Amino acid sequence: MKTFTTPDLPFAPINGKKVFARFDDPAVSSDGGALFLREVDSQIGLSERLAKSITDERRQSHVDHRIVDLLRQRAYQISCGYEDANDCDALRDDPAIKAAVGRDPVEDGALGSQPTMTRLENAVTVRDLLKLGYAFVDQFIASYDRAPRMIVLDMDPTSDTVHGGQQLALFNAYEDEYCFMPFHVYEGQSGKLVASVLRSGKTPTAQEILSVLKRIVRRVRAAWPEVEIVFRADSHHTKPEVMEWLEAHGIQFITGLQPNRRLATIFETDIRLAEKKYREQRQVGHPVRAYASRFYAAKSWSCARRVVCRIQVSAQGTDVRYVVTSFRTAGAKYLYATVYCGRGRMELMIKDHKVALRSDRTSCHRKEANQFRLFLHSAAYVLMHALRTNLLQGSELARAQFDTIRLRLLKIGARLESGRTFLRFHFPTACPTQDILMRASSILAALNTT
Repeated sequence: MKTFTTPDLPFAPINGKKVFARFDDPAVSSDGGALFLREVDSQIGLSERLAKSITDERRQSHVDHRIVDLLRQRAYQISCGYEDANDCDALRDDPAIKAAVGRDPVEDGALGSQPTMTRLENAVTVRDLLKLGYAFVDQFIASYDRAPRMIVLDMDPTSDTVHGGQQLALFNAYEDEYCFMPFHVYEGQSGKLVASVLRSGKTPTAQEILSVLKRIVRRVRAAWPEVEIVFRADSHHTKPEVMEWLEAHGIQFITGLQPNRRLATIFETDIRLAEKKYREQRQVGHPVRAYASRFYAAKSWSCARRVVCRIQVSAQGTDVRYVVTSFRTAGAKYLYATVYCGRGRMELMIKDHKVALRSDRTSCHRKEANQFRLFLHSAAYVLMHALRTNLLQGSELARAQFDTIRLRLLKIGARLESGRTFLRFHFPTACPTQDILMRASSILAALNTT
């Protein structure tokens, strides 16, 4: 291990005693909980699966860092809050991160540096990226013990502001920024990540939507021929070509629909009844909400489809929203309030991916390198989701956001004790999540014996 010599950090004295600190102990880590990431990764096989998708053209006799080790290092560091490749330089000798990656903190060499990570980002080819995209879908499929009866594919682009001359960067008038608008696709019931695809900062076209959907559906149907698939998205995804493809392939859908004068005319009676009910109600000012459905065909549509209307009348006025769906028998209120509005959970998934794991750190020039970075952050998402789902159920962190899990579970001070036959990490006796850590360890032990 490296030795460190740094100036003391002085603090105010306590009871006449000098108080100071120094950075001089290479056997201490701030991220002892990273060891749990290693266990979860080993259990689900994520890093190994992703590494097999990347062609390594380096001369193997000169390689110090395997692709799988670099993927682990980067995904674990992102999970622990170190989202930049520059952080690799400071953490390459961290004992907990090294042990999590699978290296002996004392006897083995340092982890990959920032230049090593940058070379990897820029070495990945389009073919590698395509295989990585499929690997994430395969990982999603492998996360189920048996085929589910139904899956819900929630798709939504989210803004990723750029600063510089990145390829694919485009000015978005709504965001008032140059940005990317990467697709995020999650399974809406479980929150599991299915895909993440970098794209320009504009409204998605039917071709872009279908290029992602076709690959996912083909892979899912090959593994689960009988599974029912539901597609759910906002109005930007309501394209005639998309709806026709979904219908042709037996996929149910419910997507937002932009209001227009024709829809207002079709639902005029329902809107007027809701407004009348609001005026006549005894409890003045209490909002009135009503639902209705009719069949409607826009000029660009090949057939009439069911449209559900949600009407809300309040002191602020009348607010009308529409969705179009392939579901013909379910009630209008259930379809809108439960099925469609259920996609609101996706905002929390994107928040975990984009805010907690900082997946908007796409500052490379080449679009391929930025797509690979998005995949690295997606790998961290899969690990953190598996950690929460597999090890934290029944605990106070069972529904916690990723940044809360990081703060409570991963950011634990640890001191390494190394012997000839063991590596022992000492956690603080005052650790507030000691019970959760003990319970998670017991769950891991049970999973490893099955």
